[in-house]
Amino acid sequence: MTDDAELAVRLLPWVVHGMQENGLAACAKHFPGDGLDYRDQHIVPTQNTLALEEWKRLSGRVFQELIDSGVDSIMAGHISLPSYQKERDDEFNLPYPATLSHELITDLLKGELGFKAGDAVYARLPVSKIGAFAEYVAIDQAAISKMPAGYDFTTAAAIPLTALTAWQGITEELEAKPGETIFISGGSGSFGQIAVPIAKALGLHVSISGNKRAKELFLSAGVDQYFDYQKENYWEFLSDVDYVIDTLGFGEFEHELSILKTGGRLLSLRTSPNKEYAVRNHFPFFKRILFSLAGAKYDKSAKNQEKEYRFMFVRSDGAQLQKITKIVEQNHIVPRIDSHTFTIEQANDALRLVAQGHTDGKVLIQMQ
Repeated sequence: MTDDAELAVRLLPWVVHGMQENGLAACAKHFPGDGLDYRDQHIVPTQNTLALEEWKRLSGRVFQELIDSGVDSIMAGHISLPSYQKERDDEFNLPYPATLSHELITDLLKGELGFKAGDAVYARLPVSKIGAFAEYVAIDQAAISKMPAGYDFTTAAAIPLTALTAWQGITEELEAKPGETIFISGGSGSFGQIAVPIAKALGLHVSISGNKRAKELFLSAGVDQYFDYQKENYWEFLSDVDYVIDTLGFGEFEHELSILKTGGRLLSLRTSPNKEYAVRNHFPFFKRILFSLAGAKYDKSAKNQEKEYRFMFVRSDGAQLQKITKIVEQNHIVPRIDSHTFTIEQANDALRLVAQGHTDGKVLIQMQ
């Protein structure tokens, strides 16, 4: 950024906060500070040759400001700080670079400067990482976000999949704008519980259908219209809606399509993938043909009414999850967790419960 430590200290809080407010993880590099050695620390280990007091006044002060400003990560460099280090490489009698130094990382960065390790994070795992139950998983940091403040892991675990589905559906598939209208069929379930406050936070007018017992809860969450599916047919009351999100499947398709305005979009989470879905995801030719055939009926029905049918499958995205986390905190969204408790040994029982569809919230498996 600059060689002027005073200027850097003034600017860094704005840079860090600006990045985070726009969904970026702020990373500082390279600790304990480079630029004092003509050699490239990417090729050979180098040294920060400042006297300790000078380092504290310059590089140390800058890293302290970054930490105090909430920087998300700090990258260690292949750089030593001889004025601080006592530990030496046995063979070369040189101080270890930060990438290998317990003194620099544990004692100085974490101990004295206070950079905290072990942030509680959550994620919707990337597609390449799903398919099994495990206690630990290694994933790209681009997929994660810090958990909402004050939430435990059990509660937070129920958020990312549903929330990212809602966010990507509304902002990417539907491309909805503030002031427009959206209807969510079967919206009183776990999807609607998170999708509704996200849609409201994005400035949309929201209508949903659902069961009687959830009506007051969703009205208090800001739903503009709530239709009890046992007493009211939403298609008899709604028309010219900008967007529909379908959570019920093909049996509701014609009713959902009928309430859309000309040019409106229907996004299904349940019905069938189609050609548009395959093309946007750059699937190989044979999958494009397969999905084109699978979704042809729905594409044709929508096209005949000058409307559009979409299908989606959620992907991991840490930057979007950071934005969602703020909405969760601001609206105090607490997802419903099913009352049944399962261990890893009971994973098949958990899967059967989900397949039956008679749950009262997200189904979790406790790993310990």
